[in-house]
Amino acid sequence: MNSDIFLKTPADKPVARMLLLHGAGAPVQSQYLTLLAQELALQGIEVWRVNFAYMQKSLQGQKQPPSKVAVLQQELAAFIKLVPNDIPLLIGGKSMGGRVATLLAAAEDETVQMSISAVCCFGYPFCPPAKKAQGISSRTEHFTRLKLPVLIVQGERDEFGTKALLLEAPLTSWPQLSLHWLPFGDHDLTTLKKHPMSQQQLIQLAAGACRDFINAKILAN
Repeated sequence: MNSDIFLKTPADKPVARMLLLHGAGAPVQSQYLTLLAQELALQGIEVWRVNFAYMQKSLQGQKQPPSKVAVLQQELAAFIKLVPNDIPLLIGGKSMGGRVATLLAAAEDETVQMSISAVCCFGYPFCPPAKKAQGISSRTEHFTRLKLPVLIVQGERDEFGTKALLLEAPLTSWPQLSLHWLPFGDHDLTTLKKHPMSQQQLIQLAAGACRDFINAKILAN
């Protein structure tokens, strides 16, 4: 494994670098993550996008389901070792990728965590729509053990975690977690036609929220 696996989006005088992962169904080359990387770069955040091994095989014509979460955590830990540490490093991603990053931030072995400053998630999969009856506990149980600051940027209409679904979430028991809501957005930050904001505008807001988070949690310290 070498650094050629990354898609890099440079930033002018970057204040931080983000290792950005994809969701379960689409690679880091998706329009969403391409736009997000560009907007993050405009906020002074250099972005290194990378596909998990199963997704890379799928792109090469060997359709693969997502690997087990434990395997994805191991892959993420290996990716982190390939990224320079000259500026603060954040890990994160869309949906599943963000979840894997939070699990690493809560892991008992803190060796990898020592090289990470924070985590940013875009559209956290609190609960798959088909499993709403099960609630959010299975995807948030580790939030009480987070050892790094975590930002979740969530669309208000995101079926994987709407405001209504999270009304009774134990936010006070998750001291490392910051939750930022974006108006009208779904899981891909797509808006309804009648709403005044576009997907790209919400992605811009998501990138801005990430920079504000970095200013408050990393650069201010």
